Amino acid sequence: MIAEMAPTVVLPGDEEAFERHGLNWPTALVLVVLHIGAIAALFMFNWRAVAVSAVLYWMTIGLGISLGYHRLHTHRSFSIPLWMEYMFGLFGAMTLEGGPMFWVATHRIHHQKSDQKGDPHSPRDGAFWAHMGWILFGEAKHDNTRLMGKYAPDLMRHRFYIWLNNWHWVPTVLLAVVLYLAGGLPMVLWGICVRIVVGLHATWLVNSATHMWGKRRFQTRDDSRNNWWVALMTFGEGWHNNHHAHPTSARHGLAWYEFDPSWLSLKVLKAAGIARNIRVAKLDSRLTERKAA
Repeated sequence: MIAEMAPTVVLPGDEEAFERHGLNWPTALVLVVLHIGAIAALFMFNWRAVAVSAVLYWMTIGLGISLGYHRLHTHRSFSIPLWMEYMFGLFGAMTLEGGPMFWVATHRIHHQKSDQKGDPHSPRDGAFWAHMGWILFGEAKHDNTRLMGKYAPDLMRHRFYIWLNNWHWVPTVLLAVVLYLAGGLPMVLWGICVRIVVGLHATWLVNSATHMWGKRRFQTRDDSRNNWWVALMTFGEGWHNNHHAHPTSARHGLAWYEFDPSWLSLKVLKAAGIARNIRVAKLDSRLTERKAA
C-alpha cells in the first residue's frame, strides 16, 4: 500500500511559470480533429457504441481523473495497492489531458497560486483562458517530464509514471485500434472522440465555471465555488469550494445533497478492504480565510 502524503512543493522561479505564448499548433490540431470526430459520431449513432463510450467515460474521468489524477495522485487523499494506482493513472492518461506528472504538477500549482499570479488557469485572466485558452496558448509542458517532476517528486520515484508522462498518448492510440477492431469507425468516434471531447470540456469547466458560478460555503482566499451541474458531469469535482477549503479530503460533496459519485466509489473500495488511509473533511469544519488553500 502507498500511504505517502502529497509533498510540499517548492515552486521554481518565475522563468518557469505558465505564460501566454503563440498558438500551440499540435495541440490545436488534435483538438480540432477530436471535435470534428465528435460531430461526425452523431451521424453514426448506435447504442452499442454509446454504451461503450459511457463506460469508458466513467473509467477515464471517474476513475482516471477524479479518483486517480486528482484525489489520489495529486492530494494523496487515500491509498490503494500500487497496481491499482498505476491502473488509475493509465485511465487518466486516456483522457488526453496529459500524463500524470503534467496533470499533478499543474493542479498543485493551481492550489498554491489559486486565482493569483502564477495560476495556470484562473478566470481572472479571462473565462476562455481558464477554460481552454491556457492549453491552446500557454507554454506546452505536456512532455516536459523533468520540469513537471519538480512539482511531483513523489511520482518521479516511479518509472511507470515517468514513462506514462512521456508517452501519455500511446494508451489512447492502442484503445482506438481495439475499438476499431471491435466495432469499426462508429466505435472509434464514440469511444474516442465523443468521450474525450466531453471529458475535456467537463474537466475544463472545473477550472473555469467553478471559479465563476456557484455558492461559497467556505471563505477561501480564491474564487472557488460549489457548482452542482459541473459536479454531475465530473463525478463530484464540481464541489470545488469544498475542495479548496479542504484539499486533502477524499470526499468533496460534504452535505448529503451534494452528489459525489467518486466518494461513493471510494466507499465501495473501502468496504472491500482495498482503499485505506482515507482522509475526510466534515461539513461543520470551520476554516479561516488565512488558512484556506
